[in-house]
Amino acid sequence: MREAAFIKQNSAKWKRYATEPTSNPDELADRFIELTDDLAFARTFYPESDNTEYLNTLTGKVHQTIYRNKKEKGNRFVLFWKQELPLLFLQYHRQLFFSFLIFLSACFIGAISAANDDTFVRLILGDQYVNQTLANIRKGDPMAVYKQAGETSMFLMITFNNIKVAFTAFVMGVVVSVGTFWILLQNGIMLGAFQYFFYKHGVLATSVLTIWIHGTLEISAIIIAGCAGFVMGNSLLFPKTFSRMESFRRGAKDGLKIVVGLVPVFIMAGFLEGFVTRHTDMPMFASLSIILGSAALILFYFIVYPYWLQAKASDEKPVD
Repeated sequence: MREAAFIKQNSAKWKRYATEPTSNPDELADRFIELTDDLAFARTFYPESDNTEYLNTLTGKVHQTIYRNKKEKGNRFVLFWKQELPLLFLQYHRQLFFSFLIFLSACFIGAISAANDDTFVRLILGDQYVNQTLANIRKGDPMAVYKQAGETSMFLMITFNNIKVAFTAFVMGVVVSVGTFWILLQNGIMLGAFQYFFYKHGVLATSVLTIWIHGTLEISAIIIAGCAGFVMGNSLLFPKTFSRMESFRRGAKDGLKIVVGLVPVFIMAGFLEGFVTRHTDMPMFASLSIILGSAALILFYFIVYPYWLQAKASDEKPVD
């Protein structure tokens, strides 16, 4: 069947499911079965189509509705992180990929700029930080800056600042995603220049083994917050079958859920920066264990686990 015929045959049904929600369990079960059948057909014959992505989103929303109406052991707070957030995030892996590419490109811009202009690092990081770090490098302790503030005060300050950056990246998405792009660009350039600065002075390995103890979670969360900003911004640019206002309402709600879901990640990153990163003489094995463990946690929860939940849901038979 041609895609145009497939859409013509089913578009009225999809639009009704999208605009006329129901809480009737039998109706929800029927809708979920029909949508999963349509989605399977679309993925087989039109895998790159925008309509396939739309069907995936719609099916996910119906599935979430089923789980909201299903009696669960435990409270709503746990269910949000256990099922709702990962299933929601599954719909926005494309935005996450764009956010990652923008941030990575900005890192290269920052590193190349620092390599070709000796004043660039001072412009980005400030004279005070550069001078202090140069003095620490000469003393043989390049990461000494992380030992200065008190553990608890540093933890609270860093956590609050990171959460503020994440919410800013999200809120700036309201400017049709341009604001989010700018926040990612700024932070990426700063990181690229920052790491090149340590590379230039021969302490790149030391900086990586120290800074990325907390930076793995922190940078990952900023990229994911950028994804949330694009979710909201793109909802204004590409409303699909919804009105622009309804699309924006949905995009803002989904984006906000993603950012709220990042708060525990920022708390963990702040804890590591306040209490662990300061131990710059930590064995390499311990540093790498924390860094790789943090990366594995992010990849599992935000990439692998959502697909596992979706596969599990597809295998379940809705209860009549």
